[in-house]
Amino acid sequence: MFVPNTNNKFPYPEDTSGHYAEVKMDRGIVFDKDYPYVDYSSKFAFKRFWVRFLLRIIVFPMAKIKMGIKVKGKRNIKNNKELLKKGAVTVSNHVHYWDYICIMKAVHNFKWPYLLSWDKNINGDSGPLVRFVGGIPIPENDNEATIAFTKSVKKLLNDGNFLQIYPEGSMWEYYAPIRPFKRGAASIAIKNDKPILPMVFTYRKPGWIRRKIFKQMALFTLNIGEPILANPELEKSAQIDDLTVRVHEELCHLAGFDENNIYEPLYSNSKRVD
Repeated sequence: MFVPNTNNKFPYPEDTSGHYAEVKMDRGIVFDKDYPYVDYSSKFAFKRFWVRFLLRIIVFPMAKIKMGIKVKGKRNIKNNKELLKKGAVTVSNHVHYWDYICIMKAVHNFKWPYLLSWDKNINGDSGPLVRFVGGIPIPENDNEATIAFTKSVKKLLNDGNFLQIYPEGSMWEYYAPIRPFKRGAASIAIKNDKPILPMVFTYRKPGWIRRKIFKQMALFTLNIGEPILANPELEKSAQIDDLTVRVHEELCHLAGFDENNIYEPLYSNSKRVD
């Protein structure tokens, strides 16, 4: 297992779900009950078509060069296509600004995914692009907005789409341990009767040119696991925690942390311990 030496470059916060990346712009969008969490307009679809075209011919090749991305476990999508074509929640650790691009690159021939996003990202300067690649803001402190958001998520999953969620809650660049998971991904999967497709980014040591010339800390591998379903034998109140724990364990396994991950699986105001 290769662990990048970050030399304390990144200010990982004390809270394991805490953000340190700054979003400097606020475009003033209000995410209320009338906001189109999933935009089905023809105007939006036209723009999204061209964004996806540019992703295929320019951005995906750039991701291959920039991140050295390799994908393992694509057979787990192929072998479970009958289950996954009905829709799924995908989860992964969040360790790079471009890791969602790598997920899109890995799965787009089967499904173009959507992405649950921090509302500040949608309101920031890159917000329009985040929207065009499937970004859906999570509303806060507004019950009516949450109902509208929940209905939109239910429809897109029942239409057979993938929904990417980062259950750690925030991006920590080049971080190796799997942080505790919030329960939202499991809750959405269970409420909509969908499987969770686990994925995890691991690191490879870069060659001399990448290390010395481009100062690259690591190359990336995206490891895709088998879909995981809720346990129907448990009471509903216990299913969410159980599914969250099993998905966390699978990401630890795929990352090579079978017995030595330093964090508990369930987030509970969890603090950084390394």
